[in-house]
Amino acid sequence: MSIVHLNKKNFENEVNKSATPVIIDFWASWCMPCRMMGPVFEELSDDYTGKLKFAKLSTEEEPDLADKYQITGIPCLIVAKGGKEVDRIVGFAPKEVMKQKIDDALAKV
Repeated sequence: MSIVHLNKKNFENEVNKSATPVIIDFWASWCMPCRMMGPVFEELSDDYTGKLKFAKLSTEEEPDLADKYQITGIPCLIVAKGGKEVDRIVGFAPKEVMKQKIDDALAKV
């Protein structure tokens, strides 16, 4: 399991210049559904090794990046390729449901 923690300094390299599609978990420490999503997101990262880069971005620490992606509800997972949004998954879901949503998103890449 390898999850990148995004910030202003590493966003360009980790997301915009990534050869691999990236799924970004926009979250906040006060958000209970976000806290529920954390373990599911970590488990899923093992299932997509080499196919999808998993990253987390705190909307509290990086509000400008959250604004750039027009995050209005969290948890919000955005699948991006070359810095461009391919798909968006909003809200918590169990692992199997989330896996299907991620597979659907990867089919669009």
